[in-house]
Amino acid sequence: MSAVLRHFHGAAGVGGPLLYLRRTREVALGEWVEIEAPGQAPWRGQVIDAGKELSVIQVLEDTVGLAPAAVTVTLTGAEASAVVGRELLGRAFNGVGRPLDGLPAPIGEATRPIWGAPLNPVRRARPSDFIETGISAIDGMNTLVRGQKLPVRIVEGARAPRDEPFAVVFVGIGITAREMDGFLTRFDRSGARERSVLYLNETRDPTIERLLAPRVALAEAEHLAFTCGMHVLVVIADLTHYCEALREIATAREEIPGRRGYPGYMYSDLASIYERAGVLAGSPGSVTQIPILTMPDDDITHPIPDLTGYITEGQVVLSRDLHRRGVFPPVDVLPSLSRLMQAGIGAGKTVTEHREWSDQLYASYARGREARLMAAIVGEGGLAPADRRALVFAERFEREFVGQGETRRSIGETLAEGWRLLETLPREDLHRISAATWQGRAPAGSTQ
Repeated sequence: MSAVLRHFHGAAGVGGPLLYLRRTREVALGEWVEIEAPGQAPWRGQVIDAGKELSVIQVLEDTVGLAPAAVTVTLTGAEASAVVGRELLGRAFNGVGRPLDGLPAPIGEATRPIWGAPLNPVRRARPSDFIETGISAIDGMNTLVRGQKLPVRIVEGARAPRDEPFAVVFVGIGITAREMDGFLTRFDRSGARERSVLYLNETRDPTIERLLAPRVALAEAEHLAFTCGMHVLVVIADLTHYCEALREIATAREEIPGRRGYPGYMYSDLASIYERAGVLAGSPGSVTQIPILTMPDDDITHPIPDLTGYITEGQVVLSRDLHRRGVFPPVDVLPSLSRLMQAGIGAGKTVTEHREWSDQLYASYARGREARLMAAIVGEGGLAPADRRALVFAERFEREFVGQGETRRSIGETLAEGWRLLETLPREDLHRISAATWQGRAPAGSTQ
């Protein structure tokens, strides 16, 4: 059944990117809107606040020259939706799903609403299947599992075990033209492009597109996962730009601000994105999310990382200090965390001794970091022998284990590299490794 078009002549007013419409009935939240004015190109919009007396429309283009009294506003009756399907793999789109690669718009396999609901908790299966990213600091120390939400090399090296159908959906929010070219180049160079769908929202695009882009991408990811049976990794960068757009629109609507000017509903808004990841019982596919965000002023208590930490199952923290010292990827394993790691490691997934191995690496590295701080005060000569050994271990751990450069490591190679470093320490320093594990540790490059 076709949608009923409703036309309104003249609007109550315009303020920034928002158009106000009076006496609207049967208007739907998220409904697409067409706006026309004599002698001007048409505008697109979306209903972001529906009311009988006054409705608010977010205009997707610049509103300069838009005269409220002269416009004709058409409520299309169509909800925000996106074309989805396997046909989109290897393609690049903007934040609302329009092609950026010069190819025709895809026909797709279906059209799905972008305002999808979080996964039903009753139908969720507990995530437990290991995902290999090729990055030792993640695979070994903060293991990622299918269906997890964890706050671009991960995309280039990630794969599912046993050659199962795997795809990447990448969302760039508020990126520059140079960054967009860089993303496209890296995807092409790494060979990941053919199994990826890219949604790239530029800084010059309308603010509302920053809010739509991750939802358009998740509509595609959910179709690939739960209709096509694929394991889908969704990477969203940068959620900070998304939250800034949320604050900008809330300010334009004159809403009462919350912490640092962000709207009070930012927690639930972020949850509506993050909670669309998971594994459904009885379904062969899965959606795993890695939202990336920048901490303003490196403040982990800032509302964006703070609220994100309440929703996600861990975080991977990147270190400015490691980056300055040329360690790549600059993953700081101490504050990083994967709350579901235990479910994804062990016999039949990685190796039986994975937990003891990672605990010992963590403990030895943490002691080395503490020794580094102490050495800055008393000098290395003032350290105890065990602390001096830990200090050397920390330097080698950062340079050789974390700093793997462009090389992709299998989980077996990651485990072997960790054992090689642990073997540089005397047995009495390895308090987290049992005698049985030490004697029966896996040969280099093996998995169980």
